[in-house]
Amino acid sequence: MPKPALTVASLVRDEQLAQASAQMLRDGRYELVPIPPEADVIAKLDRHLEDFDVVLVDQTETTSELLQSLAKQGLLLPAVVIGRGGGQCQYHEAEVHLQPDQLEQLKYSIDAAVSRFLRQGLLHGSSQSVDSEAPTPEAWKLANRLKDRLGYLGVFYKRDAARFLRNLPKQEAQKLLQSLQRTYRDLLLSYFRDPAAANQALENFVNTAFFSDLSITKVVEIHTSLIDGLWKKVRLEGRDDDFLQDYRIALLDVMAHLCEMYRRSLPPDTALAQGSKPLVESSEIHASQSLTIESSE
Repeated sequence: MPKPALTVASLVRDEQLAQASAQMLRDGRYELVPIPPEADVIAKLDRHLEDFDVVLVDQTETTSELLQSLAKQGLLLPAVVIGRGGGQCQYHEAEVHLQPDQLEQLKYSIDAAVSRFLRQGLLHGSSQSVDSEAPTPEAWKLANRLKDRLGYLGVFYKRDAARFLRNLPKQEAQKLLQSLQRTYRDLLLSYFRDPAAANQALENFVNTAFFSDLSITKVVEIHTSLIDGLWKKVRLEGRDDDFLQDYRIALLDVMAHLCEMYRRSLPPDTALAQGSKPLVESSEIHASQSLTIESSE
């Protein structure tokens, strides 16, 4: 039996969330290794860091302190943090956050976490090339390990076509689309009011769209469908609906980030650019009204 591509250390303490995560990662590509709360996590990762490729953790006060301790010890791995977020890094700047009710995107978030971690390693080690004979830092050891298993620069360059939306079983594809719609709705609802939350929703949506090869047509369709629903609600409430046009900026922002991800996925002889372009400065874009519409679900 072939070895799973990625070994995930699970520090998820919520039992239901742990079970749901295991269910989502059951396809054989991932080996999920739960690390019990009573274990000395720092000592275990210190001894077995080379055995793990990714850390999965839920967002609690205890796990936040644990992640900070791991960071201080220099025990860094790609990380997916499941929780409501808030824009604060729990572990390191390459971590990926995912809402607990959107676990359908967990696989794609793990791929995104690996990609971002490798990319941060490139940025931090810009004086060294991947083929350098110089001593290899820990992050590069992981990078080389993933390179051997997944291809150059890991999954960022070599996506898994089996997980493209069009290749998923019908029911699984439908669940993924519904999850993407929830993420995009979160983006719209927070876009002018909470930039940190909007950035997180945008990153989640773009990561999953890229790794699932979501078509641009489908992105526009999701945006249009949500705006149409909001327009009907606003009209029923007797409110002016002109402000909804401002949310076209959100769609442009998503498109810009998707274009950046596709540009970075070009073969490595192209110079790697700096980090992702920040969210359009909402402070410069004053919507005539901010969405105050509660979720219809």
